[in-house]
Amino acid sequence: MPIFYRAFLIFLFTYSGAVSAQTDTVAKRADSTALNTAVVNEQLSRLQQLQAEHVADSLKKIALQEELKALKTNDANRRSSLLRELDDLKGQDSVRIRRQRSEIDSLRRYVAGEPVVFFNDTLMRIYSRQGSFSAKERAAAVVQRIDKIGAMHFFSPDSLKIVNAEQTIDLQYGNTLIMSISELDALWAGIPKTALAQRYRAKIIAVITAYNDATSWRTLLTEAALALAVIAGAILLIYLLQKASNWSERRITALKGTLIKGLRIKNYELLTADRSVGVLIVVANLIKWILAIVVVYLALPLLFGIFPWTEGYSVKLIGYFLTPVKNILKAIWAYIPNLITIIVLVVVFKYIIRFLRFLKDEVERGVLKIPGFYTDWANPTFQIIRIMVLAFMLIVVFPYLPGSGSPIFKGVSVFVGVLFTFGSAGALGNVVAGLVLTYMRAFRIGDRVKIADATGDIIERSLLVTRIRTIKNEVISIPNSMVMSNHTVNFTVEAETKGLIIHKTVTIGYDIPWQRVHELLLKAATKTTLIEPEPKPFVLQTSLEDFYVAYEINAYTKHASKQAVIYSELYQNVLDIFHEAGIEVMSPHFHAVRDGSVINIPTANLPKDYVAPGIKIDSSGSKKG
Repeated sequence: MPIFYRAFLIFLFTYSGAVSAQTDTVAKRADSTALNTAVVNEQLSRLQQLQAEHVADSLKKIALQEELKALKTNDANRRSSLLRELDDLKGQDSVRIRRQRSEIDSLRRYVAGEPVVFFNDTLMRIYSRQGSFSAKERAAAVVQRIDKIGAMHFFSPDSLKIVNAEQTIDLQYGNTLIMSISELDALWAGIPKTALAQRYRAKIIAVITAYNDATSWRTLLTEAALALAVIAGAILLIYLLQKASNWSERRITALKGTLIKGLRIKNYELLTADRSVGVLIVVANLIKWILAIVVVYLALPLLFGIFPWTEGYSVKLIGYFLTPVKNILKAIWAYIPNLITIIVLVVVFKYIIRFLRFLKDEVERGVLKIPGFYTDWANPTFQIIRIMVLAFMLIVVFPYLPGSGSPIFKGVSVFVGVLFTFGSAGALGNVVAGLVLTYMRAFRIGDRVKIADATGDIIERSLLVTRIRTIKNEVISIPNSMVMSNHTVNFTVEAETKGLIIHKTVTIGYDIPWQRVHELLLKAATKTTLIEPEPKPFVLQTSLEDFYVAYEINAYTKHASKQAVIYSELYQNVLDIFHEAGIEVMSPHFHAVRDGSVINIPTANLPKDYVAPGIKIDSSGSKKG
């Protein structure tokens, strides 16, 4: 009975520990398809329960075997009954082991195990509880015991023995228990308990032996000498770098004016000789510091790798450099298919744009004629289509850009779009107005126009502004939206074909016959250099004022950009011809008393016998009324 009582206590003790799950051994990186923590905990509890049942059955099997040995030879019925029970326990144990293996296989993805690390080496991983100790606590206890043994000055591998216990196989060094290996540990490892114990013993012996060798005085002196050599080599390399930097500075300074003459782009001197020397010296110093940092960075892993206690830092330092480089190379390799796709798309769209440019050139030269499409529409239409093609190319290429799917990339794209939308509202209005003006054909480059109060020749027409050069060589930039909101007078568009009519109003007194005025005005227009003989000039009488008649001379010219010269010469001819004819021009307004007053024309144009009229006085003295 005592053995059954002991089995019952072990069962309760083991099963009580199965309730708490081994959440510390569950991997925290399970993805969305992994089992949740509750399911994993349930599996771990079920596995622990199976182990508790196995322990209880093992103790029961031992008790039955002891009872079987104690039976007398003539008690055949009891012997047969005990053998059947043993067979049943054996069958149940076989089924239980299969269930445990199945549970373990399903948990391997989610249970990482607790590592037992000594001297920068992972000796084993512990997955299961044992009694009231969790896997993490078991691993910490094993590390502590191995540390204690490793600190001994004289380690004897023969003292590390494998001892068979009732339910476990123990590893002992002398009287010190290192660890107990259960059947569940063997199931996690996938090998029998005895083979697992031998594996762990061999690893512990190897690592403690290596630790003793690495911490011996001879090894430490050798490692210290190597460390001093590494430090001395790094200092020597840095010293040589400094000497080379000083030599390069002297050499660069000596070459000023000979090989180093500065940098000139056409007529612009980007860098003088002194600035070039300064830039080269800065570059040399920068190279020196980069090489010095590389030397120090390479020396540190060598230095840390010499001593076993700091060997992990060496791996980390090298990893800090190699990991980013490896990730960059992996990213580049993984991005090559997308890069090839982008290159193919860019080449295709490049030739599409080339074909459109070819069509634009053919339309501009007049070789390709499209009904209703003007040649001056070719370039702006090409620019619009080109922007649309490039925008479409960007939309197609965008998914293949690195990081295009990241939230940061999308956020920055939206932010830039919002800034462009709100910050360029006025500019977009000018762009739209510029496109409308292009297809309105209100003017062309070189046309003489009047926009609002500005008169001059069109010298530039862009998507944003229209620039005019006045006859005084003043350049006026007018936003296209303002051009759209004002009326535009084009003096050139009809000048070459129908001719531009220049006109001026002249006021002459009522005492001059209108036929004579017409004759003189037509003569003045015909005498003007840039006036066209055909169509012939003509005169219009525009008003009958209080003291004079308003006559308007109209004449045709094909030189719209020379209106100022034409008007000036026409005014000169009008004055000369009217003065020669002895006729006063009543512009600007003036008042004159004719009696006793000299006619208002230049003296040189007066007749030689001209005498100012006298004052008329009525001396009859007669009164009416």
